[in-house]
Amino acid sequence: MGWMILAALLLLVLTGIGMYNSLVRLRAAGDSAWADIDVQLKRRYDLIPNLVETVKAYATHEKGALEAVINARAKAMSAQGPQDKAAAENQLSQSLKSLFALAEAYPQLRAVEAFNQLQGSLNQIEDALQNARRYYNAVVRDYNAKTQEVPTNFIAGWFHFTGRQFFELTETSQREPPKVQF
Repeated sequence: MGWMILAALLLLVLTGIGMYNSLVRLRAAGDSAWADIDVQLKRRYDLIPNLVETVKAYATHEKGALEAVINARAKAMSAQGPQDKAAAENQLSQSLKSLFALAEAYPQLRAVEAFNQLQGSLNQIEDALQNARRYYNAVVRDYNAKTQEVPTNFIAGWFHFTGRQFFELTETSQREPPKVQF
């Protein structure tokens, strides 16, 4: 009888350890997924000054649009956490759309090879960023579900595993990457 109680306790402890470890794995996967988003955003941020300089050389009368992109980039770079980062990214995407709309008014800009290469790079980065966001949100979904499922929610509560925020775009128009084709 004593062995059965000991075996039941051992099974309970091992189950608790397994639940704890699954939460740790999901939390680590979330951290890794967030780092992937940061890498793609940094690539995007690094591309923007080159893009602004290229446009500036041809669209000298469009100072306001160029400053809007620069300010939105600075705000996005300093944003912290999924909600703030998503809001800042929305603003940056809007200002980039305005910047690319300028190219319509400047045909000589569309003919510049550097501008076309920057457009292609931005498209690639936007695709990679979309994939990174999708993966991050999938990991957050799994992690949040695990922290709320019984009996794992008891382990999550005892060890302070709290839910994470999704990287959500707040505007419907922002649900697709900016269109930069001419």
